[in-house]
Amino acid sequence: MHPLHQFKYCPKCGSDGFAVNNEKSKRCSSCGFVYYFNPSAAVACFIRNEVGELLVVRRAKDPAKGTLDLPGGFVDLHESAEEAVRREVKEETGLDVKSSRYLFSIPNIYLYSGFEVHTEDLFFECYATTFDGLIAADDASEIVVLKLQEVDASLFGLTSVKEGVVRYCKEN
Repeated sequence: MHPLHQFKYCPKCGSDGFAVNNEKSKRCSSCGFVYYFNPSAAVACFIRNEVGELLVVRRAKDPAKGTLDLPGGFVDLHESAEEAVRREVKEETGLDVKSSRYLFSIPNIYLYSGFEVHTEDLFFECYATTFDGLIAADDASEIVVLKLQEVDASLFGLTSVKEGVVRYCKEN
């Protein structure tokens, strides 16, 4: 299925003559506008403490409500991925991230309100001295601290995060 199958009208002029141009774009037959579909950026964070434990959260909302997740979310307009790491981790856990290190990326399709959002999920590693006093908030219903050898990727609900957890655990 074409990635723009959900887009019926031209975003520039509103015409219903918005048709497939090639495998990654649509073109308006009325105004000539060509829209190239690119993924939205999102971040996911492996947060470790000084004894090597991993901080994860339980999802408070769909998709995959109730499953484990890495703290993270969408990168906002005019925000770097590193700024998104700090903001998202703070919003979901209360933790202040001082530094982060980019690890890898995984493409994903995130179903939001019945709409397929194509994402490029950027995985980062962060360190904290302690996980004491953290409170789950925003998109997180619970904070869970695990020993790395106890991590079970099947308990993570989002496809790219599950794949990222498997990759991270193999490399660490």
